[in-house]
Amino acid sequence: MADPDFIQIAKDIKRWGVELGFQQIAITDVDLSSHGTHLKDWVARNYHGAMDYMARNHEKRSHPEQLVPGTIRVICARIDYALEFENSLSPMKNTTKAYVSRYARGRDYHKLIRKRLQKLAARIEEEVGPFGYRAFVDSAPVLERALAEKSGLGWIGKNTMLINKQAGSWFFLAELFTDLPLPIDTPASDHCGSCTACIDVCPTKAFVKPNVLDATRCISYLTIELRSSIPEQFRKAMGNRIFGCDDCQLVCPWNKFTHKSKEHDFTPRHSLDDVELLTLFGWSEQEFLQNTAGSAIRRIGYECWLRNIAIALGNAPTSEEVINALLNKENHSSELVREHVRWALDQHQM
Repeated sequence: MADPDFIQIAKDIKRWGVELGFQQIAITDVDLSSHGTHLKDWVARNYHGAMDYMARNHEKRSHPEQLVPGTIRVICARIDYALEFENSLSPMKNTTKAYVSRYARGRDYHKLIRKRLQKLAARIEEEVGPFGYRAFVDSAPVLERALAEKSGLGWIGKNTMLINKQAGSWFFLAELFTDLPLPIDTPASDHCGSCTACIDVCPTKAFVKPNVLDATRCISYLTIELRSSIPEQFRKAMGNRIFGCDDCQLVCPWNKFTHKSKEHDFTPRHSLDDVELLTLFGWSEQEFLQNTAGSAIRRIGYECWLRNIAIALGNAPTSEEVINALLNKENHSSELVREHVRWALDQHQM
C-alpha cells in the first residue's frame, strides 16, 4: 500500500471541514514557546484573578504534545456565530433592557462543535485508517488563540481576540490534536496597526496595554467567572451588561467583514437579544434552570444571575417597577444577592 499523500490529505481535511459547516480549517505544529512566556507573565501578575485553572497545567498549555502524547499537529477550526451584521454600542444605551454577550444567546456551542469535530475525525479515518487524535472545544488547557494564530486563522488583536481579515472576530475556535504529519500553514500577521478602538472603549479600562488584558477588570470575567461580590468600582461601568461584554468587538473595524451565521442553534432563545431586565429578574430559580438548559448561561448559577441583573437594575432609570422588583428581592436567602440589591436600591436613593 502506498504511503499517504499528506499534502493532498491536508487539502481534503480543509474541504471536508467546510462541508461539515466550519468556515475555515488550518493546520499548525505544536511549538508554542513564544506564547508560553506571555502566559506565565500574565498569571504572575494575577491578571487571571479567580480563574485558578489558568494557573494550572502551564506545561500542558504550552506544550500540546504533553497534553496529548504523540501530538505533532493541530487542526484548527473556526465557526461563525454572529446573527447580525450591525456592530453597534446602541444596545448598551437602552438601559431598561439586558445585554447578553452574542455568543451566549443561543444553545451552548460546545456540543455542536464537538460533534462536528468528531465527524471530521471520522472522515479523516476513512481516508487514512486509524490515527491518534483528540478533539477540544474550550474544554482543556489549550492555548486555542495561539494555535489559531500559528495556523493562519487570524491574528491575536489588541483586544486579545483572534481577528480574521475576511471575517472579523465573531467566531468560535476548536481543535483536533493529531499524530498525522500534515503540512502546516503560514501563521497570520498582525493587522491592528495604530488602531486602539478596543482599548479606548473598554468600560472598566481592563486593557493594561495592547494585547494584555487584566481579566479582574473585565466585565466578562466579573459577570461570568467571578462567583463572589463584584467590586463596587466596576458596577456603574457594567451598565446593563448581565452576561459578558462585547464592546471591544463591537468597535473593531475588522468586524465590518462579519459573516452572518446560518447555525440554527445560535438563534437567541427567550428573546435574549432584546429582553427587559425586569423580565429576567423575575425568573424563579426553576425558571432560570428551565430557560438556560443547554445554554452557556447556566454555568454561572441563579445567585450570580440575580447578582448581575441587580447591578444592571441599579444602573437603570428610576421607576416604581424597578424599585418594587428590587425590594421584592431585598430579603433574598442569598447574602450575595441581598448585597447587590442593596447597592442597586442605593443608586435609586432608596
